[in-house]
Amino acid sequence: MKIIKALFSRLTFMVIMAILEIAFVVSLLIWFRKQAIWIEGVLRILSIVLVLTIIKNSKHLSSDIMWIVGIMLFPIPGTILWLLLGANLISSRTFRWISRSTKESQKYYQQDETILNELCQIAPEHKGQFKYISQSAGFPFYKNTDFDYYGLGDKGYPVMLEEMRKAEKFIFLEYFIVEEGQMWGGMLDILEEKVKQGVDVRVMYDDLGSFFTLSFKYAKQLEDRGIKCVPFNRINPIIGIIMNHRDHRKIMVIDGKVAFSGGVNLADEYINVKEVYGHWKDNVIRIKGEAVWSYTVMFLTHWNALSPQKDADFTVFKVEQHDLGEEDGYIAPYGETPLDNEITAQNIYMGILNQAKDYCYIYTPYLIIDTEFINALILAAKHGVDVRIMTPGIPDKKLVYGITRSFYRQLIAGGVKIYEYTPGFVHSKVFVADDEIATVGTVNLDYRSLYLHFENGTYLYRSKKVLDVKQDYLDAVEQSHQVTKKESFRGVIYEIFQAALRLVAPLM
Repeated sequence: MKIIKALFSRLTFMVIMAILEIAFVVSLLIWFRKQAIWIEGVLRILSIVLVLTIIKNSKHLSSDIMWIVGIMLFPIPGTILWLLLGANLISSRTFRWISRSTKESQKYYQQDETILNELCQIAPEHKGQFKYISQSAGFPFYKNTDFDYYGLGDKGYPVMLEEMRKAEKFIFLEYFIVEEGQMWGGMLDILEEKVKQGVDVRVMYDDLGSFFTLSFKYAKQLEDRGIKCVPFNRINPIIGIIMNHRDHRKIMVIDGKVAFSGGVNLADEYINVKEVYGHWKDNVIRIKGEAVWSYTVMFLTHWNALSPQKDADFTVFKVEQHDLGEEDGYIAPYGETPLDNEITAQNIYMGILNQAKDYCYIYTPYLIIDTEFINALILAAKHGVDVRIMTPGIPDKKLVYGITRSFYRQLIAGGVKIYEYTPGFVHSKVFVADDEIATVGTVNLDYRSLYLHFENGTYLYRSKKVLDVKQDYLDAVEQSHQVTKKESFRGVIYEIFQAALRLVAPLM
């Protein structure tokens, strides 16, 4: 029975379709070789034009080096692969819908100029960063707001359940991975109960991210329970086997009053109920107050793009925020999209790093960065800033882990401190600096998060609770191993292998 089920599973079907696509490409290549020699000449000219086009329109040349080299060395297969992956944003109808919805939703991000001017006056040294986030990236700063940081999914999960139980109007969830188990089961029980109470419950999950954790029909199963559900960018087995741009966001919004984000997906390893790669080090951030509005808009932007049930006016989900008490800093939730000309997350990361005076502590599960970022890290360290990067002690992807470690030697030689989290896997994505600035979100230090995926983060400034983020990092350092320069060198052959891996890093 299991064998029959496996033969007719979604994965089996996708593998068969992928094989057929590869067979078609191979057949096409064989046909081209049998044609007149002038065809190859034309294709080589076209490949040069394509390379020049990539260079001209590149948002970040380091991430496009792989395409340039591949197309120049192998014009036909390189061009076909670029059309399957690199040009996906151009050819995808889904991304055109999202782009349209994103433009329509920009009117809902309104910056209170009084707050921005106040920020620029109290911290003129960060004026450029503030204006970039608010004006260029388009994500406003808020003042009447609050947040709580939980350094483990285990600690944040009960708070998420508690807030969900209080819901009276709506619960919105947008996550990369949803997996049936204790974590999702506890949430699902509450969601079903809230639907019966008339609460508007909506769930969005990434179809590829949840490919191995949910069935193809899972969205309909939720709909049958009264929960509105949309898989993000459903995989098309005929023309879309390879999906290069995913929804990596983690967003929960409740009644417009509370929002959750961070690194945690909705699966049991994220709260250490299930051990996969040792102890899972992750985080959850809870936002209250006016800043929740930006996360509401982020969710509804994707929902309107993908769901047949669209909301003509987002403001029906906006609630009047009461005074939260003593003012404590500023918050700016932000999104990252591959559909515009901004590399918002990287610019925010670089701004924090470049302006740090005393220290900059970084959590990232993957370290796949370009020369610009390498130089910025090293320059900060040479300026006397205590720059630390924490990566996993137990990897989830050994190939990617090999690329991550390939950066250690150069960074350590430049004065950057590298720590590996000994108990297990670090999944947090955090920058914290100088006891006053932090960003907590979904953006890894790799090409996928920085340039290819849809992401989100929360920029925090001058809140006392930034110290909670710092303390969490220092506590993790106590459980970590600091990598030495000697340990970072693993032999000449391995160094050559790592260099080759870096060429295909944008695909990792």
